[in-house]
Amino acid sequence: MSDGTGEIEWGDGDPRVLFVMNLGLSTVFASIVVYGLSSLDLAAFSVVNVASAALVLTAVTYLVTK
Repeated sequence: MSDGTGEIEWGDGDPRVLFVMNLGLSTVFASIVVYGLSSLDLAAFSVVNVASAALVLTAVTYLVTK
């Protein structure tokens, strides 16, 4: 609700939605990172590597925001 000053009030949001957004964005970022590493021949671009990196990024993001 606005108090008439034109300011937006931000809520915490639904934790389930935030978790899904975190997981989705972490997966996109992890796929970019793993693709870059595979271009440098440092890691193979595979579903397992992308999923592992996404889970690590999701966990780190969760810990940082808590």
